[in-house]
Amino acid sequence: MNTFRFGLVAATAESGAAWTALARRAEDLGYDTLLVPDTAHTLSPLPAATAAAVATTRLRVGTFVLAAGVRTPGVVAWETAALAKLTDGRFELGLGGGRPDAAADAAAFGLPPMTPAERMAAVRETVSLVRKDGATRILIAASGPKMLALAGEIADTVALGVRAEGTEDDMAAAAEKVRAGGRDVELQANLLAVGTETPDWLRRQLGTDAATLAAAGSAAVLTGTPTEMADTLQRRRERYGVSYVTVNPGYLDKLAPVIELLAGS
Repeated sequence: MNTFRFGLVAATAESGAAWTALARRAEDLGYDTLLVPDTAHTLSPLPAATAAAVATTRLRVGTFVLAAGVRTPGVVAWETAALAKLTDGRFELGLGGGRPDAAADAAAFGLPPMTPAERMAAVRETVSLVRKDGATRILIAASGPKMLALAGEIADTVALGVRAEGTEDDMAAAAEKVRAGGRDVELQANLLAVGTETPDWLRRQLGTDAATLAAAGSAAVLTGTPTEMADTLQRRRERYGVSYVTVNPGYLDKLAPVIELLAGS
């Protein structure tokens, strides 16, 4: 059974000082990682990850996730090798086939569109190249059956792409597809909310609120006292193998008591 890990997924900050302060705050609260999304409208993930690593001593940093088609596999491998060295091995590479608007980002950067098959091939090639140059931990985000199977075959960590309203049954189904090949990989699940308070940006993004999702059984909303939340996460690890949990900065402090309860377990 994998040890619990907790990560913060952060996309931007008002300044360099604010960004590094966020990284240090996450480290002080016991978070294991700070992960940066890959979109054309937020901080570029690789320099942002580097800045966070320089500002901390223990915190691991990574991408969540680099979209296939926005960078060539060779470029990703080159940059990963540099980050592995500059962070003293604290960099974790996150890859994915691409979110719905990744094609628009690629077009804005002057890159041609890729088919789903080409994106999967790019992910596989990137992993192969990165493995040749070192031992960087690789996470692959996956939601469809083919990508879940590929991630289970070649990744160290698989981020389960369960929709916002997805239940624990959906989580279990995705985990089963990942582990169909028999490898014991780390499984990650992202929390949209801790508790039922819903910031305006999340309400706009989801078109609903955390309380409604929780009432419908969403596994992406964690509710209860810190002890009850910790019990929920322990049960999910035992039943589904999910041991790596991430959250957005709006819930940074709210998850901290749960991290304290589960630290090292």
